[in-house]
Amino acid sequence: MNPVSLSVFVAFFLLVTVLGFVASRWQKADLTQFHEWGLGGKRFGVWITWFLLGGDLYTAYTVIAVPALVYSVGAYGFFAVPYTILIYPFAFLVMARLWTVCHEGGHMTAADLILGHYKSRPLECAVALTGIVATMPYIALQLVGMQSVFAALGLGTGHIPLFIAFVVLALYTYSSGLRAPAMIAFVKDIMIYVVVFAAVAIIPAKLGGYGAIFDAADAHFKAGAASAKTGLLLHPAQFLPYATVALGSALALFMYPHTMTGVLSATSARTIRKNMMLLPAYSVVLGLIALMGYMAISAGITVTPETKNDIVPLLFKQMFPAWFVGFAFAAIAIGALVPAAIMSIGTANLFTRNIWKPFIHPGMDSQEEGRIAKLASTVVKAGALLVILLMPTQYAIDFQLLGGVCMLQILPAVLFALYSKGKFRMNGAALFVGWLVGIVVGISLAYSVGLKPIYSFHIGGGTYGAYIGIVALAANFIVSFAGSALAGKRAS
Repeated sequence: MNPVSLSVFVAFFLLVTVLGFVASRWQKADLTQFHEWGLGGKRFGVWITWFLLGGDLYTAYTVIAVPALVYSVGAYGFFAVPYTILIYPFAFLVMARLWTVCHEGGHMTAADLILGHYKSRPLECAVALTGIVATMPYIALQLVGMQSVFAALGLGTGHIPLFIAFVVLALYTYSSGLRAPAMIAFVKDIMIYVVVFAAVAIIPAKLGGYGAIFDAADAHFKAGAASAKTGLLLHPAQFLPYATVALGSALALFMYPHTMTGVLSATSARTIRKNMMLLPAYSVVLGLIALMGYMAISAGITVTPETKNDIVPLLFKQMFPAWFVGFAFAAIAIGALVPAAIMSIGTANLFTRNIWKPFIHPGMDSQEEGRIAKLASTVVKAGALLVILLMPTQYAIDFQLLGGVCMLQILPAVLFALYSKGKFRMNGAALFVGWLVGIVVGISLAYSVGLKPIYSFHIGGGTYGAYIGIVALAANFIVSFAGSALAGKRAS
């Protein structure tokens, strides 16, 4: 335990804790009201939304996991970069339209939109439950990122530091709602930018330049036993898996409750469009973060498969002075707090509006909605903590991959709610059956390959791998279209 690193870390952690509670007085409003607590009163402008969505999409686990994947497999780990670029043209069109439709209809969640358009309670419930279940392991993985930092600080691998962080997160989220992560996101993003730019400038200078880093990584992969699946370039067999994982991850990204919450908290559709033009700046940073995987190889960092998430903390400890290590670790830990808070709020919004209100207490007012959402947010965070305490981390990662497969299955319902009308209107019952087929196909294929994201098809003597989420989504679309066509003929 280095006292300088720990002191700097604690100082910044206390700073954001104070900001989390102060946020309740920012843009002062009645936080007992559901729309003020859960959506910030829908008053976030371009810059606040930019930091909020950036803090929401680019998380602590991104900083930890992407370099770890690149360290392990090489070029294939860069799939995270194109998928965060592919999503923005899609979101420019679809998310701005979603904000407009939800604003006109008074919808506060994606499931609200589904009910308003299709008048289908089963489909509304399916969308809400999918979002809640798929986000739980995602929150858990933010805590995994924190756990790596705590271990590197010398606080041990026990759960007491993680429990303290959970209590702090739960308290200021309960107090300030969406305003807390929105305010903290300013600090978090600035710190992450400083850390990344320092890393890509200073670490290569100490390792002999980028040429030496790539040479060391290339030699490392060529010497490995699994060279057919690793390397600085993709192998032909990886082309289709790489492309489908990037596409599927992109389409799933804005279906998650936390990204929907970030979008719906904006002041206007114009604010969303501007953000979709500005957010690709984060993808540049993500590409630089991924390079840390190669830097760790060149620096001689060695880890076991169970501790591969420790490569970034170990790299910083080796390359930087103690005070900057504390600063960098604080940035990563704060990068976990922001998305964890938004994720818990997004799932709480779904539970309150689309599970509790219609099935338990249909007559509750906005204040009671606010109370239930606050409690649900705390329960969700506690559930994520239990995932870490009771389950090996590897399973949390696997469940998060399954979460992406499941989130893709609500895409047809959301898209058709925004763009189908008249004789092209989709049928709610058909979309529900399509969702169910997609979920069953996705989970079955993932289970058959050991909860991995790629399924290999053997066609004409060749083997073709594809992202399971895309395969399940194709089945979903086919059933939804066919069912809606049959329903339309029956109605005629």
